[in-house]
Amino acid sequence: MTPGTRAATRIDEAARAEARTRVDGLAKPLGALGRLEDLVVWLAGVQGTGAPVPPETVSVVVFAGDHGVTRSDRAVSAYPRDVTALMVREFLRGGAAVNVLARAHGARVRVADLGVDDDLVDTPPEVRRHKVRRGSGCIDREDALSDAETLAALRAGAEIADEEIDSGCDLLVPGDMGIGNTTVAAALVGATLGLEAGAVVGRGTGIDDATWQGKHAVVEAALARARPFHGDPVALLRTVGSADTAAMTGFLARAAERGRPVLLDGIVSGACALLAARMSSGAAAWWCAGHRSTEPAHRIALEALGLLPVLDLGMRLGEATGALTALPVLRTAPRLLAEMSTLASVTESAADPVPAQ
Repeated sequence: MTPGTRAATRIDEAARAEARTRVDGLAKPLGALGRLEDLVVWLAGVQGTGAPVPPETVSVVVFAGDHGVTRSDRAVSAYPRDVTALMVREFLRGGAAVNVLARAHGARVRVADLGVDDDLVDTPPEVRRHKVRRGSGCIDREDALSDAETLAALRAGAEIADEEIDSGCDLLVPGDMGIGNTTVAAALVGATLGLEAGAVVGRGTGIDDATWQGKHAVVEAALARARPFHGDPVALLRTVGSADTAAMTGFLARAAERGRPVLLDGIVSGACALLAARMSSGAAAWWCAGHRSTEPAHRIALEALGLLPVLDLGMRLGEATGALTALPVLRTAPRLLAEMSTLASVTESAADPVPAQ
């Protein structure tokens, strides 16, 4: 799989231009609705119409997996690795934050176990259908995956995207679950962009200074291992990624290739988007950044992708919670275009008498 040899569906630039003209003609000063105007134009491009509509059938896919860094002699998280399996079961019960937000906004939630270090035999087979392995390698001293496992995870993510698109969804939202996943995501961002550990390592689950130092050391060692593969996203996933991040990368690339818009979440989806953009040219045009998390690597990834977040609320949970919190804003934007008066119509009606109340 050679980086850049695949290509996303082309965005409808004519629809974008039409929407921009219509937005500029609304009864308001130019640019007065700020980012809402940009969201209207983005939706026009991905929906292929100058009169975009709010996305209604929203599919959230939570990619779950454990990470070998949680077995390192240097702590990287405030929580033990068995929390990953516990949270997968909670997603299925409907009691997690992603479930609450999905219910509030009419989205459906699917959970995919790619690499949880638990057989999860008490969960539906559909959850485990794409499982690649139990846990990934400890990236500061060994590869996360084998070549075959990396390709299997990428294919799994693409298949999941196909399944959700074929079911009729008009917006995809990737979520993540896995203790240690911000360590892996930081390593992927640093390795992709050629950055040092200090630039990309954040506080993750709210770690203290001593744990941050351990996390920094792990990422620093991982970046040294990844340096020879700087320009190869597939090799980076194998070396310092994981089964769940590889699957999410395949998911994002396939969504763009099939012309389906994606509302990105936090640092994990940001890291995967960086890689997917290098695998599938033009893919970033199909993505909207739902929010900006507190992780420094997320800010860096969004800047590299040229994406401005809809929200910045200091969120860092993952699970797709930031993206789902932004969903009502995304849905509001096209309603303004559809229902607001134009400045021309207001001017024309200025001479008309005001109806009696």
